[in-house]
Amino acid sequence: MESINWSTEFLPGTTDNFVSNEVIAQGITLDSVWNNLVDTSKWEKYYDNATNIDLEDKKDTLLHFGESFHFDTFGFPIDAQVMELVAPTDGKIARLAWHGWQNGDADTQFDVYHAFLIERLSDDRIRLLTQESQIGKPAAELAKQDPNPMLNGHQKWLDGLVRIAKK
Repeated sequence: MESINWSTEFLPGTTDNFVSNEVIAQGITLDSVWNNLVDTSKWEKYYDNATNIDLEDKKDTLLHFGESFHFDTFGFPIDAQVMELVAPTDGKIARLAWHGWQNGDADTQFDVYHAFLIERLSDDRIRLLTQESQIGKPAAELAKQDPNPMLNGHQKWLDGLVRIAKK
């Protein structure tokens, strides 16, 4: 199975917070999952923790490589830029990743790298993996919470993707 492409700065285990969520499901297609993930107009239909989504390029609601966008999540206003976008064409494993940040002082500044990987497995199964690595005081505070809101929130994102892909 494939893994996320990490830069040294966000390497899991070296940051203030890291979460990993995975779902393997049958009865969905890679294209359906991908289309619901890259179309930001659909996020709020299956994931209630992403709001006020605003893409820099207003020509459509799809994420594009290099595009900047804004959204609110986990109570934070996040500015982001798409760093990796590989559609599931020609047997390629689908990849989406963005660098997100909240500007501020030493108590409020943080940076995240959030990545998704979607791959076709044997026996008509699809693997959805999302991982996020975070740097900054707010990230360290999230990591101390029990239950971890990032872990639970991202699981809801994947479960929502599976649910909407089955419709």
